Formats: sequence, structure tokens, C-alpha cells
Amino acid sequence: MQNKPKLSFWQIWNMSFGFLGIQFGYALQGGFMSRIFETLGADEYSLPLLWIAAPLTGLIVQPIIGQMSDNTWHPRFGRRRPYFLVGAVLASLTLLVVPHSSALWMAAGGLWILDATMNISMEPFRALVADKLPDSQRSFGFVVQTLIIGVSTWVASNLPLMVSSLGVSNEALPGAVPISVKVAFGIGAAVFILSILYTVFTTDEYPPEDMEAFRAEQKEKSGFANTISEVFKNIADMPKTMKRLGVVQFFSWFAFFCMWSMANPALTDHVFNAAKPATIDFAATTAEQIEIYQIADKAFNDASNRVGSYMGNYGLSSMIFALLLTLWTAKKRINRKFVHMSSLFAGAYGFISMYFITEPSMLIISFVCIGFSWGSTLSMPYAMLSSTLDPKRMGVYMGIFNMFIVIPQIVAATSLTTIYKGVFGVDPINAMLLAGTSLVIAGLSNFLITNKKAVTYTPET
Repeated sequence: MQNKPKLSFWQIWNMSFGFLGIQFGYALQGGFMSRIFETLGADEYSLPLLWIAAPLTGLIVQPIIGQMSDNTWHPRFGRRRPYFLVGAVLASLTLLVVPHSSALWMAAGGLWILDATMNISMEPFRALVADKLPDSQRSFGFVVQTLIIGVSTWVASNLPLMVSSLGVSNEALPGAVPISVKVAFGIGAAVFILSILYTVFTTDEYPPEDMEAFRAEQKEKSGFANTISEVFKNIADMPKTMKRLGVVQFFSWFAFFCMWSMANPALTDHVFNAAKPATIDFAATTAEQIEIYQIADKAFNDASNRVGSYMGNYGLSSMIFALLLTLWTAKKRINRKFVHMSSLFAGAYGFISMYFITEPSMLIISFVCIGFSWGSTLSMPYAMLSSTLDPKRMGVYMGIFNMFIVIPQIVAATSLTTIYKGVFGVDPINAMLLAGTSLVIAGLSNFLITNKKAVTYTPET
């Protein structure tokens, strides 16, 4: 096994910085795609199904990219960085195009492409931490990623509000996305490509220990058919700890999908009393009806900006969570399982509390609590998993592990509306109650994790 030297904080920062751009993309997608869908005529009950493109793409792309990157070596760009770069270029172009969609099918297709290209960049980033860091620094490495993700989530979630405050219009004709959202997505595209380039040019990678053996294995596993065959073989050989962590991930990501797809319609309606008005035909309505529509639509767009801004607080609190965990794990031993369990329970409280909110500013507390679970979900499961995996199969197993992220989202996309309407009632806010319930189950599922190497983290003295 390769003896990996400990890296400095700035080396870890540089190798993780590309996540700033990736999370800019995901935060804009998560905070504003439902708003775009509603603007183009979708009702709140069809939103989860419109989101199905994102997890379906991840299910297909991530294991394949993981397997391919495990068997890649470029003399200049290494193993993972070629995938960062290709994904960043394609994702940045898609971010520019998506808010200019003129029809619902175009926006749904744009989401499909956007998620596929962001997945090409994201999955190798997870593997890079495990490639570069010794086991004693892996929790720290994933926590630094979470720190960067937290900053970018907060900034990206506030972009439309920030842009509007500078005088850019937040109003638009029926069926058109406001210019403030288009500008925000354009800024996101620039941040995405620049942050990835920073990591590509400031970070190197370790070459395979035995290059001749690697090249022979690379030749043997080349070709799309062999790649697919290797992916399925590794799925069949999945370690027991990975399967158990998969249960935790399933219920965690089901909850987050509820938030991304339904928070905007749920909160604009339940907390702000400003639901999206039904689209009207200006040519076939009276001046009074047009004025009523414009007032209601402005209220919806203003409320959506505020929902996005409040949602950004889960990024800030995840950053605080990561910072505190970084300081603690530098000196102290932790039980990863109980840290993760406690964080998921905090997120459950955040979701459930939304139902009882009457003052919009209280959403800050709700999203801060959700941020604790988000920060933990982005670090603890990966730290537990990477401590138990064969380093030679790190990329493909990180990709396969992400199936436990996308499968629950596919389930949610096809059944979320039916479940929350059947269990809690028809109002969109009840999707947040379902999200809270799902995080409670995720928290309790941590009791399934018994592998001591996965559970216990001890810093080197």
C-alpha cells in the first residue's frame, strides 16, 4: 500500500477548492430549478417528477466515471483531474443556457444535462481526497470540502436576491424567467469553471505505484463493455459496511430531495402567502386582471428570492459544523456514527419546524438545523466508507456509493407527492414534514454501522 505523506491545510484546501464551483451549480439547481419550472407553467404537484432527470443521470454517470477514473492516468493531468475539467466546461455552458428556457421540456432537458455534467466533475473529487490523504487525514479532508461547500451554498442561494438589490429586474412576463435569475446562473457558470481550473493547476496526483502493472490492467479493462462489466462486478462485491451506510444515505437524500424540489412552493405558499399565480394570456384579459396577476407574480418572485436566501443558511451552518469538526478532530477522537446521528436529528427538527412557522425570519433557525445534517452528510459517510475500502477501487466504489444518493431521489421523484398527500395532507408544506420524518429514520439507521474502523476516528499524535 502506498505510503502517503500528511498534507498541509493549504494543500488540502487547493485540492478541494473546485467544490466551490460544483456546489455553486448544485445550489442554483436546488434553490431555483423549481422556481423556473413553476414560471414555465408546472404546478407544485408535478415538480418532483420534473426533477427525476437529476438522480437518473447520477445513477448512470457516477459509477461509470468512477470506474473510468480509476483506470486513467494522464502524464500531465493525472487520474481525476481530466474529469474535473471536462465536466466543468460542459456544466458551465449548461448553467448559462438553462434559465433562458422558453418551454418546460427545455428546462427539464437542461436539468438532465446540467446534472450529468456536474456529476462528471463531482464524483472524482470524492475519490481524490481518498487518493491523496492518509487515513488519519481523511475525515479532515472531507470536512474541508464541506467547509467550501457551505460557503458556496450560501453565496449561490443569495445570488438572485443580491442581483435584484443592485437594480436588476426580478419581474418578467408570464412564462419568462426574471433577469435576476439569469444573471445569477451566469455568475455561477463563471465561478464553476474558474474554481475547477484552480484545483487542476494547483494540485498534483500520485502516479500508480507500479506503472507497468497499471498499464497492463488499464489495457485489460479498456472499452465501454469492460467498464460496465467491472461496475456490475464491484456492485456484486460491495462491502457490508457500504450496504449499511447505504440505508442511512437513502433516507437522508430522500429528505434533501424533498427540500430541493418542494421548498419553494411549500414556503412561498405556507409562510409568505404568495403562491405562484396561474399563468394568464395578456391579450385575452382585462387591464384589471393583468394588474392583479402582476401584483401576485411580483409577490411570488420576491418570496422566492427570500426563500432562496433563507435556504442559503443551511450552507452557512454546514460550514460552521465543518469548522467545529475540523478543530475537534485535529486533537480529539470522535465516534463518527454518533456525530452523524445527532446531526441528522437536528435536520429533522429543522424540517418539521417549518410547518409551525408564522414569521418568515424563523426560517433561518430551520435551515441552520438542516445545515448541520447537510454538513455531516457531506463528510461523515464518506469518511466512514473510505476507511474500509480497497484504495485501488476507490473511484468506482465512491461512484457506486453515490447510487445510494440517486436511488432515493428517483423514489422521491416518482412517489413524493403521493406519500405526503396520503400521510400528511395535500398542502405542499407537508412535503417538509415527510422530509423531517425521513431524517429521523436516517438517524436511527446509524445503529446498523458496527465496523470499528469506520466508526472511530483517532488523530495522529
